[in-house]
Amino acid sequence: MKEVKIESTFKVYEDLSELPDDIQQLMQSAIETRENAYAPYSKFKVGAAILLDNNEVIVGSNQENASYPSGLCAERTAIYYAGAKYPKAKILKMAITASSQNQVTDSPIPPCGACRQSISEYEIKQEQPIEIYFMGVKGKVVKSNSLANLLPLGFDRSFL
Repeated sequence: MKEVKIESTFKVYEDLSELPDDIQQLMQSAIETRENAYAPYSKFKVGAAILLDNNEVIVGSNQENASYPSGLCAERTAIYYAGAKYPKAKILKMAITASSQNQVTDSPIPPCGACRQSISEYEIKQEQPIEIYFMGVKGKVVKSNSLANLLPLGFDRSFL
């Protein structure tokens, strides 16, 4: 038997003002889009903004449904639209922000497991890491240099 240790490294910014200007703008797009979320059931709104290598910014917000599995997270809304509209473009950066009507979200909120898997597919497909920034409605912002940092031991096409 052998024990294996897997570690992830992140940068943590105290707030939006510490981010580089281009990332502040990307996060601002995510914040604005968060307000367009359709979240009547969870009261949990999420906004995502993606910067492509063609300088296009694609945004998405979560869209819920009374039949819960039929809804879609903000990250997947944005990434699938980017893949449909700009199939040859590479995703450089993603900004994610979440708010709740039930509590103050002042700690960074990462993508859910399903979104991590979906983002991983695009990162593997493009053979280039995607920088991911995530936060709550205020407070610290976490940066991951790659989705692989958030999803070690990921499932990909090599297993099929």
